[in-house]
Amino acid sequence: MIEKIKQKLPWKPVEIADTESIPKGDMPGDKVNIGPQLIQKATVIFPKLLELLIPVLDESPYQRAVVVVCGGSGVGKSGIASLISYYLKNLGLGSYTLSGDNYPHRIPKYNDAERLRVFRKSGIDGLISDGQYTEERLTILKDLQESGNDSNKDFINRYPWLAVYQTAGRNGLKNYLGTTNEIDFKELTGIISRFKNGESRIFLKRMGREETELWYDLVDFSDKNVIIIEWTHGNNHNLQGVDIPILLNSTPRETLEHRRSRNRDGATDSSFTTMVLEIEQDMLISQAPNAKLILSKSGEILSYDDFVRLMIQEQV
Repeated sequence: MIEKIKQKLPWKPVEIADTESIPKGDMPGDKVNIGPQLIQKATVIFPKLLELLIPVLDESPYQRAVVVVCGGSGVGKSGIASLISYYLKNLGLGSYTLSGDNYPHRIPKYNDAERLRVFRKSGIDGLISDGQYTEERLTILKDLQESGNDSNKDFINRYPWLAVYQTAGRNGLKNYLGTTNEIDFKELTGIISRFKNGESRIFLKRMGREETELWYDLVDFSDKNVIIIEWTHGNNHNLQGVDIPILLNSTPRETLEHRRSRNRDGATDSSFTTMVLEIEQDMLISQAPNAKLILSKSGEILSYDDFVRLMIQEQV
């Protein structure tokens, strides 16, 4: 089969008449819009991906591989993953697009609550250990928490001790976000292992936004050669078995604007959400050396050094 694929190279972009008909990922309720910009980016990525993918499939006893499309929210992970899957199918390679957002330990509203709890508990611990915790400050802090401003840097001028609270809270949050405390990497790694070892039917997790919206679907992989995982944390070292990580560049500002437009979680413009996005962005940058392909937001393939320079420029 791989030899037949090689005969179709070099790959030429496929005209897409109806993007709505393209199968999307498996995150319940997620809306994926595929516009001209994403199509342009996917056509840049796909030939480079094929160069990396064909040798992996050649070496696999079951002609199977796992690709990850990672990056911040709003950078186009879901759309580009769907397009890659579509292009693979047109070449004769079966593929499945899997959303990593189905694999936190907690449903979204509980995970959001746990993130906030970790931040606030760590912040108070920091005040105590620094000798800054008093009953008077507790009252002020309670008011700031109730108004959602305890993570707002603008209040540090009024309450200098808040800097200790925010720094300690941020450090605590960094030890939760994208770690095994937040995400069930073991379950997703197990799915990757079973797929690459030739299993034809695998149960995949589905996670909605309420307590009762948690279930599993039995998915048929008998005709699939590639799993494409679209996920912010897809390049995390805790996720094992990925063959080709693709990193899509984004900034916290772009991510925040996208979250506002989707209005999935409420309070998306809060200072706390901004902090979460900044921490996730730092994680993506630290994991970037492991990416096999990096694409800029303007649609150019970047070397790692180019990526670092670009991110520094955007932070100035």
